[in-house]
Amino acid sequence: MSDISSQPNPMKASQWRGIPSQRASREVTTKATTSRGRQWSLRIATAILVPGILLGAAETSLRISGVGTASSVTRPCTVGGRPAFCDNRWFAKQFFPPRIFRKVPPPYAIPAAKPPGTFRIFILGESAAEGDPEPSYGFGRYLQVMLRKSFPGMKFEVINVSISAINSHVLLPMAKEMAHHQPDLFILYIGNNEVVGPYGAGTVLTRRGSSLPLIRANILLRSTRVGQLLAWLGHAGQEQELAWASLDEQVRADSPLMGHVYENFATNLNDIVAAARSSGARVFINTVATNLRDCAPFASLHREGMGDDALRSWSALVQRAAALEGAGAYAEALKLYLAAADIDPKHAELEFRIARCLWMLGDFPAAKQRFLQARDLDTLRLRADSTTNDVIRSVAATTGLGVELVDAAALLGEESPHSVPGSELFYDYVHMNSRGNYLLARALFPRVAGMLPQGAQRQAIDGDVPSEADCERLLALTREDRSRVATKMLIRLNKPPFTYQLNQGEQVQKMKREAEAPIDSYDEAAAQYRWAIAQSPDDRLLHLNYGLLLLKQGDRAAAAEQFGEARPYDDASSATPDGPYSR
Repeated sequence: MSDISSQPNPMKASQWRGIPSQRASREVTTKATTSRGRQWSLRIATAILVPGILLGAAETSLRISGVGTASSVTRPCTVGGRPAFCDNRWFAKQFFPPRIFRKVPPPYAIPAAKPPGTFRIFILGESAAEGDPEPSYGFGRYLQVMLRKSFPGMKFEVINVSISAINSHVLLPMAKEMAHHQPDLFILYIGNNEVVGPYGAGTVLTRRGSSLPLIRANILLRSTRVGQLLAWLGHAGQEQELAWASLDEQVRADSPLMGHVYENFATNLNDIVAAARSSGARVFINTVATNLRDCAPFASLHREGMGDDALRSWSALVQRAAALEGAGAYAEALKLYLAAADIDPKHAELEFRIARCLWMLGDFPAAKQRFLQARDLDTLRLRADSTTNDVIRSVAATTGLGVELVDAAALLGEESPHSVPGSELFYDYVHMNSRGNYLLARALFPRVAGMLPQGAQRQAIDGDVPSEADCERLLALTREDRSRVATKMLIRLNKPPFTYQLNQGEQVQKMKREAEAPIDSYDEAAAQYRWAIAQSPDDRLLHLNYGLLLLKQGDRAAAAEQFGEARPYDDASSATPDGPYSR
């Protein structure tokens, strides 16, 4: 029998040629797969690169055309011909709709080369940290003259980069940038605007309850000119763009939104501290002090689910109690107010009325608790509440070495009647007057002094903290200036949100008395300025305020000379009251 394997295959040769081998089949399949892979890779690359190229081209075109603003906090400049970094006065514009762009920060310059023997302090915060309504007399200015007087052998740069109406969402990128400018110390005074500032729960700038990643993505987008243009187009045609102090944006204390606010604030504050510490600088975190006794809530909401019958009963009780309170019958008024509180314990203004009656009756501890409750229930949340300060204390306690808590809220409470701060320390709800700013600076001074080199400490002129009177002489804070600031505040108090307050009339009358108080003679005020300038010839705010005094007296030539000395940097177009840095 023949071997089958040796027999020829009956398939014809032509048929063999029509069937590919397994190897050839694999090669064809591999080539096809590779081709498809390359096609997909090309499509993916195109989908990524083309939009990127188009966005890059759009961004470049918008920058060349001058659309939008630079996203950096500072910009290169020169001071006396020397390189420096100066304030970008349009920085905050990227965070606000066009019609409510907040005022520019007070101008500053940071020498690019830090001079030897210099201690550089950055103050980071909102309007209260800025020193509003007059930055010349903020706590940073008091601290600066204290240090300058006590340690004449050192140079101190106290650079206040705070901006009105912002909050921790905006302060984080600011802290990251300031960390590159050779700081020795950051002083953080943050917390009043977490609800009403950019991306807060009480603003129209973002959807309520937006997550922190979404907020930070939005901030990143707005740092580009394309993002700024899209934001501007989104606000175009809006009749109402008010995102600050609006009764349409009230937030209850027990709203779920407040949980997001506190969580975001804690995360932001931790990240701000980390950014500051990355530079090697120390950090002082302050709790936030607020006016409790003389600042009625801006807005109140009744408890949810309150029926019409309950509302009528509540209103009748409050109306009768208010009449009794106005007649001085505080005990009788208090009984009726407390009965109304049994119906609705969530009404901020009612808590304030109860607190005032308790105060007049001498029950100060109970009054303090009610004043605190009135602030915390205020639904137009312009003041840091108790939980916000608890967050600040927690962050300060858990962020490690190099971070210290300065409990400004407790400090100013200790300096107030029965530990309840009021108009003796504040112009309004959160903005400290000269006394309040001095007290905070006095608390900061020994902590800063303890950080200085031993040589500087041994050469200190006096171990005691400079007195308030000494500081005000160095700041040339005249009675003319006090009247000027009070007049500015009087105008403010006659506008919303102050017109929403129960005691707005009382605040106006007090400020009117301050604005109309006797002032120094022109010669006395001018002499105070000349003395202060002789102590610190490079203090541009002294020159600026002296120029204002001279201008008021009609000496335009002398005023122009002082305004020239007050120019913050070489390319500043004007330092006059009607220039870009008008106050």
